[in-house]
Amino acid sequence: MTKRSMRERGISFRRSLTRMFRVGLAWAMRRFHRRFVQKSFSLGSEQYFRWDKASSIAEAIENDEVSRKL
Repeated sequence: MTKRSMRERGISFRRSLTRMFRVGLAWAMRRFHRRFVQKSFSLGSEQYFRWDKASSIAEAIENDEVSRKL
């Protein structure tokens, strides 16, 4: 197949082999490629958590846990 491709196109062995690999990889990618879909979930209509205070809340929880362990 490579030699025939070389003769028909007038290209080197290296170019012919590279082209065959690319064609084969493209075929494999099309065959096995699945579209990624991100699942999402509704958190409800009303959110009472203050995301701008998340860091201070995490610090308070960590301090409580350290105090409990001591």
